[in-house]
Amino acid sequence: MLRDITIGQYFPIKSYVHKMDPRFKIIASFIFIFSLFMVKNIKIYPLVILFLGLTIIVSKIPFSYILKGLKPIVLIILFAFFINIFLTPGRIIYKFWIFKITYEGVIQAVFMSSRLMLLIVGTTLLTLTTSPIELTDGIEILLNPFKKIGLPAHELAMMMTIALRFIPTLLEETDKIMKAQMARGADFESGSLIKRAKSLIPLLVPLFIGAFRRADELAMAMEARCYRGGENRTRLKILKYSSNDLVGGISISIYLAIIFIVGRIL
Repeated sequence: MLRDITIGQYFPIKSYVHKMDPRFKIIASFIFIFSLFMVKNIKIYPLVILFLGLTIIVSKIPFSYILKGLKPIVLIILFAFFINIFLTPGRIIYKFWIFKITYEGVIQAVFMSSRLMLLIVGTTLLTLTTSPIELTDGIEILLNPFKKIGLPAHELAMMMTIALRFIPTLLEETDKIMKAQMARGADFESGSLIKRAKSLIPLLVPLFIGAFRRADELAMAMEARCYRGGENRTRLKILKYSSNDLVGGISISIYLAIIFIVGRIL
C-alpha cells in the first residue's frame, strides 16, 4: 500500500500541463480546491469530474497511476462514507437496530466521499506535473510579497519542497524496514490495537534514525556546494508565463463560470 502513495512524486513526461508555469499551477490548484468547497450540490460534481478528467488527459498521466494514489486513503474515504450515511438525519430508507440509513444520508455520503477523492487527485496532479525545483521557485516567488512582514519565503519554500520530495523516499524506506522486520518474525497485522501499536516501535525507531541521517547528509551536501540561502541567489531557469498558461487560465475561468452558473440554476 505504501508504494501506491503518489503525492509528492514527479511524473517526468512532456505535456502541455508539465510545461505550464509552476506559479500558475499552484494558484490553479488552490482555485480548484476552493471550487470543491464552494460546490454545495452533488449534481454539479459531474462537471468537476469532467474538468479534472480533461486536465488529466492533457497531462498525459495514465488514469491508472492517478487512481493508484487513492488506495492508501480508501479506509478514510469509507470512514467518511459510513459516518455520513448513518449519522445524517432525514427520510428513512432502511433501519436495523440503532442504525438508520436515510435518503439524505446516502446523498451526503456520496458527496463527501467524492469531494475527498477529487481533493486528493487534484492536489496530486500538481506534484506529478511539477518538478521539485520548479515547485520551490514557484512557491518562493508567490511568497515574496510576504517578505515585507518578515516571512522567510525562500527557506519556507525550500522546506515545503524538501518535505514533499522526501515523502516517497521515506515511504520506500518504511517498506524496506517493514519487510526486514517481518523477515525477523515481526507481525504488524494481527493482534489487538495496542499490540499493533507496540509492534510499530521497531519500525519507527530505525525510520526516524534514517530520516535524521538523510537530513544530515542533505545539509552537508548543500553546504559542500556553497548553498547560502535565497539572498542574491540566481536561477538557471527563469520562470516565464507562456501561451500554455494563458490557455490554462481561460480554461479554469470557464470552469469557474460554469460551476457558478449551474450552481445558481440548480
